[in-house]
Amino acid sequence: MAMPVSAARLCLCLAGRTATSLAAGPRRAVSLPARRCYISTSTGNHLQFRLDERTAHSSLDLFKKDTGVIYRMLGLDPSHLQDNPNRFRDWAVVFGDEKIGSGRHYWEVTVKKSQEFRLGVAEALMSREDCVGTNSSSWVFGYAQRKWFAMTSNKIVPVTLVGKPDRVGILLDYDAGLLGLVDVEHHTIIHTIRVQFKAPLCPAFGLWDGELLTHSGLEEPEGLK
Repeated sequence: MAMPVSAARLCLCLAGRTATSLAAGPRRAVSLPARRCYISTSTGNHLQFRLDERTAHSSLDLFKKDTGVIYRMLGLDPSHLQDNPNRFRDWAVVFGDEKIGSGRHYWEVTVKKSQEFRLGVAEALMSREDCVGTNSSSWVFGYAQRKWFAMTSNKIVPVTLVGKPDRVGILLDYDAGLLGLVDVEHHTIIHTIRVQFKAPLCPAFGLWDGELLTHSGLEEPEGLK
């Protein structure tokens, strides 16, 4: 069972570190290759993606044809994983396998038995030594301590939302510089993050208990602005 996090832990994103990574010795700097490992750049309005196992932290186990992810506290022994500079070694993060360089896109996420997670987007070549939400290359909506928040560059903005829905939507308008958290029941945007995107993005997920199931290739609900 995952332990509750303190406010300080949340701000510093220490929740993403596993016991194994905290006990590890000095980290070896890894440079990402110039060649991008993602499938293709999506320009249409029906983004279809799976989770990219090559990026997944060892505590994250993909399932349902790589559309879902479950957190396992013990996880896999990192030494048994294929050495891949695209993998998150210190943070329980996984990326989607599509890059987004333009257009307006919508997907949904079903949350099961999780009290701590993050959903959003990140630059495809974001440093794997960072956690999503802690740098200027990622923008996420998170849930922890029974509260929602928006987060980028390690700055947290509370999001007013009653309860924790089982399913939420993510709306990305790359050209307009908008990332929205969507109420899928009422087809309304709960909160938006405004930013000028400058590089290809990937769907990004952080998970520290429970599981998430992604739903892509969806029509955008009518009425969203």
